[in-house]
Amino acid sequence: MKSDGVSLWPLIAVFMVTGWAGSAWAGVLVTAPANNSTVGASVQFVATATTSCSKGVSAMGIYTAPGVRAYVVIGASLNTTLNLNSGTYGTVVQEWDNCGGSSSTPIRITVSGTSTGGVHVTSPANNSSVGSPVNYIATATSSCAKGVAAMGIYTAPGVLAYVVKGAALNTNLALSTGTYKTVVQEWDNCGGALKTPINITVNSGPAPAGTKTFSNLHAQSGWIGYALLPVSYAICATCTPNGPQATWARITGVSSPSVSGSSTRHDIGGTTQYADVLWNNHLIGDFSSQGLPDFSKTLVPSLHNFIYDVYFYATNIERSQALEFDINQFFGGKSFIWGHECRIAGGHQWDVWDNPNQKWHPTGIPCNPINGWNHVVIQVQRTASDQLLFKSITFNGVTSNVNYVSNPISTTWYGVTINYQQDGNYAQQPYSIWLDKLNFTYW
Repeated sequence: MKSDGVSLWPLIAVFMVTGWAGSAWAGVLVTAPANNSTVGASVQFVATATTSCSKGVSAMGIYTAPGVRAYVVIGASLNTTLNLNSGTYGTVVQEWDNCGGSSSTPIRITVSGTSTGGVHVTSPANNSSVGSPVNYIATATSSCAKGVAAMGIYTAPGVLAYVVKGAALNTNLALSTGTYKTVVQEWDNCGGALKTPINITVNSGPAPAGTKTFSNLHAQSGWIGYALLPVSYAICATCTPNGPQATWARITGVSSPSVSGSSTRHDIGGTTQYADVLWNNHLIGDFSSQGLPDFSKTLVPSLHNFIYDVYFYATNIERSQALEFDINQFFGGKSFIWGHECRIAGGHQWDVWDNPNQKWHPTGIPCNPINGWNHVVIQVQRTASDQLLFKSITFNGVTSNVNYVSNPISTTWYGVTINYQQDGNYAQQPYSIWLDKLNFTYW
């Protein structure tokens, strides 16, 4: 149908899908590409949407085939370019409103010419909110005559969380809550690479399959205390809890203050300035306090994700130089130490441990514990390439993405352990910290 040489297809398509509502239309208006047109390999889609829903349009997307969503964007308009191979496509541009409704406009196109290649992500949708684990589904094409070599997912700049050979991927990534600027990338056999950015917000959701948790570790046995003295801060073999250089105590079964009804008090004091006290617990592997010695040496190497979740209470928090929460994994001659330090008198900031250089790395994330109950949740990962990924710190309800990567060092130890540490200040003023609901999750 035509009128004075002007195509009426967009308006007809809108009417066919959604109808007219008085003098206003409700539906998807596609201005590019034209229906039944022949286009090049890089196809520009331009469209807007309206809805009779009083809450407005939620999002718009493009399907290149039934069930194959190639693009999605939040809001009532889209303007993007898709790289498509030669062929005929029954594409559909769709809108979803905030009342649970949707409408769509079909656009049939014929793609001619050679595709320059690209990465086509069907899940997760760009700018979407998702639960963890996050399902990534993507395919890739390339102008390289030798084809696509591999595909991968970056969860942060330089953080390659997953890689697979070939031109397709379908995997689940366990990500902590927070906002991520992920990138799905392909590498071809000619030395080239293409990528598609996917921004997501990860919300709390069900735990991944196979997840296990040690609960209320603060109240359990297996903890051993050690003094660490300056300047080396190696374990002091001759120090005892009675001091004098450093004094310490651990008292379980405290009813007040407590969150669960039974907290554990940790005391530090002594005469040596800046002396620290470390409490360590062997959870899996050698000297396991949890009945998991892993004699076959198969469990520890299979673990990649860890969550350290604890409440702590302070009455004189300003006397603490720092509080430290560590996750440690040892196997195959490699030592993975995810050290996290909340500097208090030392500057109210979170630091993480630089394994190869044996020093603290400032994150810029503030740490301002109160005199009262505080809650910290630390999430880390050993990547597929055996790197240490410091993922996030949630402190008193605020999640900060760390996304710091380090490398392991050598060791002869075997197992998974955790540490809790209190650092003394310039005068080694005594202070106490109560721990409660210390849970450790691993998978």
